[in-house]
Amino acid sequence: MSRNGNYKDATSIYDFTVKNIKDEDVPLSKYEGHVCLIVNVASKCGLTPTNYKELNELFHEYGESKGLKILAFPCNQFNGQEPGTSSDICSFADRHNVKFDLFAKIDVNGDNADPLWKYLKKEQGGILGSFIKWNFTKFIVNKEGKVVERHGPNVEPSKLKQHLEKYF
Repeated sequence: MSRNGNYKDATSIYDFTVKNIKDEDVPLSKYEGHVCLIVNVASKCGLTPTNYKELNELFHEYGESKGLKILAFPCNQFNGQEPGTSSDICSFADRHNVKFDLFAKIDVNGDNADPLWKYLKKEQGGILGSFIKWNFTKFIVNKEGKVVERHGPNVEPSKLKQHLEKYF
């Protein structure tokens, strides 16, 4: 939730606190000064193998050297492709050697959409409307916490390198 209570009043992602996969509060201000890639993930999607592999590769390449932070938010709103509990999601992530930050399962669309995701969509609407259309929608956030780009599920993480490099 935004520190000021309303996603519409937020000026950056740093105005939000979210729950991590262990149900702990994480103020996004901890990412200040870092380029962030925020993505909705699912473990049982056809896009999962490529996206998890390439998100790991991006994190390995840019996490230490450039300070890239990847914030992954599991979501079960698309054909029930993330049905598991937090424990199930952690086990899946462990099997895929995930080192980037994993958050609690959320809704990205509808009345119960997480306030951060309402903000992301407000800042970077989609071509056919601001709603999230599928798993692995990606938002690039600059070092000032501003949402600067949105990429659809069909854009593989490896194709984001040139985009990310503009903000390091």
